[in-house]
This record gives sequence, structure tokens and C-alpha cells, in this order.
Amino acid sequence: MKINVAQQLNEAVGSVRHYPIDEIEEAGFPIQGEVQLLRTNRSILARGSLETTARDVCSRCLEEFDYPLSLDIEEEFFLTRDPASGALLTPSTETGAFAIDENNLLDLGEAVRQYMLLAQPMKPICREDCAGLCPQCGRNLNYETCDCTPIHPDSPWAPLQELLSGEGQSIDKERG
Repeated sequence: MKINVAQQLNEAVGSVRHYPIDEIEEAGFPIQGEVQLLRTNRSILARGSLETTARDVCSRCLEEFDYPLSLDIEEEFFLTRDPASGALLTPSTETGAFAIDENNLLDLGEAVRQYMLLAQPMKPICREDCAGLCPQCGRNLNYETCDCTPIHPDSPWAPLQELLSGEGQSIDKERG
């Protein structure tokens, strides 16, 4: 997703250009949308809305699945050369700043990749009603059932549960 911004760098501050994006990203999914480039006094501000698809592994059943992603990007790409004289400029001191290369190409690829990572859910699930895996035999409960008896982990609340269920009544009789 490289855009040649040589002409826009020679335009006045405030000039705006719109570029349609219709490319295939690394994983083979299409990225589509539009990006607006705004010329500032020290950079080009890229804003856009992009749609793509991501592939992930379900955190419940461990199956791979695809899901749509909407990205609203806004990043500043700093000049590395003065457009009028061609002299090298002092690089930006901002951590992780994006730069326009010496050939006046603005590469959106890394910014889009980072926005995709930020847009992905922390615990992706393939569908809301995903049953997950059986904790004993490992079967995918979305496709088959199992005859395993549920394991109830020891709970710190177990003594209170016993009191509520009536098992603690014998203790009261012994004390009384």
C-alpha cells in the first residue's frame, strides 16, 4: 500500500487527496476502503476507513475461523527530505513514528498491520454459542458430545455450600 506523495509534498499546507485502497494483504485477504492524505507543515496525515478479514483461532474450541475487521486509521507520516531543496531533515523524535521514504513513497502497510493487531479481540470466539472443548477428553463439543462426568474444582466456598445444603446441620447438633 505505497502511495507516491511527491506532488502533494510540493503543494500548499492543507492540500487534501483521496486514494481508494483495494489490495490483498499478506494473509491473502482483501483490504478495501479509502484513505485521505492531508498535507501539514511537517508531514502528511493519513486518515481512512478500511475493511478487511482476519483469521484467528477460537479461544474456546481451538478451530480457525475468519471474521470481518473495520479499521479507522489516523497516522502521521513525517518528511525525511525537504521537498524544495532535497536536504535531509532531522528525523522525528516520536517513538514509532512513520516516515515518508527518500523516494517520496508513503507506505501504509505497517500502519495497517498495527491497526489490524489492535482491532483483533483478545479472546476470539468463532461464534457466541461456541461450546468449546471437553476439559477431560478434549472433544470439540460443537460437533459431538462426550460421556465424561463433569469435574468440579475445589472451591474456597465449598464449606459454605455445605452449610446451605444442610450438610452442616450435624455440626450444629454436636455442638448443642
